[in-house]
Amino acid sequence: MQIAIFLLAVCFVVLYFLLCPGRFDDAQRQMIFGVNHAHRGLHTKDKTVPENSLPAFRAAVEAGYGVELDIQLSKDGQVVVFHDDTLDRVCGVHGRVDAFTLDELRQMRLCGTEETIPLLTEVFDVMAGKTPMIIELKTGPRNAELCEKGLALMRAYGGPYCIESFDPRIVRWFKKNAPDILRGQLADAPRSYGQRSRLRGAVLGGLLLNCIARPQFIAYGPGKKPWTARLAEALGALRVCWTVRPGDDAAAKEAENDAVIFEFYRPAPKYQ
Repeated sequence: MQIAIFLLAVCFVVLYFLLCPGRFDDAQRQMIFGVNHAHRGLHTKDKTVPENSLPAFRAAVEAGYGVELDIQLSKDGQVVVFHDDTLDRVCGVHGRVDAFTLDELRQMRLCGTEETIPLLTEVFDVMAGKTPMIIELKTGPRNAELCEKGLALMRAYGGPYCIESFDPRIVRWFKKNAPDILRGQLADAPRSYGQRSRLRGAVLGGLLLNCIARPQFIAYGPGKKPWTARLAEALGALRVCWTVRPGDDAAAKEAENDAVIFEFYRPAPKYQ
């Protein structure tokens, strides 16, 4: 009996070490608490207002929403706002974003419109500190450079923001170099990582690398959460969900989460 109790205690300690989130203060919590964030800006389903475009961010600010956006590097080291690793889906150009210079990227168009890929600084100009931002850093071969340059630009911006990433190494970088910035771990159901990546899915989807990054919020996708993710939330992580769409139970998502990332419908800007 004593051995069983000891083993249970050891298991609890190990799980606590692996899953425990970072602590946050009330100001950090209030920045995102009860805020609906427009996913890649307030873009439209028909793509006349493209995702991650200046008009999409302008529309979100005018409606009072927070925004979620994605940043990565161009070939010449500029911090641009774009989601996919490649340009095929949005720009109709084959190749990775980081294989083109900013000038080359500027020649491309978003979703067949006249809009181009914006710089993070241009988005900051549109946001003007009016609503909070969730800035996702995309993982790639130049993570450290993206973190360093992204942080420098964020520090120069006067408005509210936090960061998130699917890559725990990026979240860890911010824990070490910018502990005052609210940081989040993006994740999805383990099966979403693919059959060939079962171990990776179990580790990342199960949040087993919280131990290196200590994220203060968990931004979990629409897939079913494993019990480890629910335990991490029970241990104190703020809860953010993505991406809520028409047909989903938005009221339930708002009730269950501290912040919501949405697209293609118009909720109230705040729900708490």
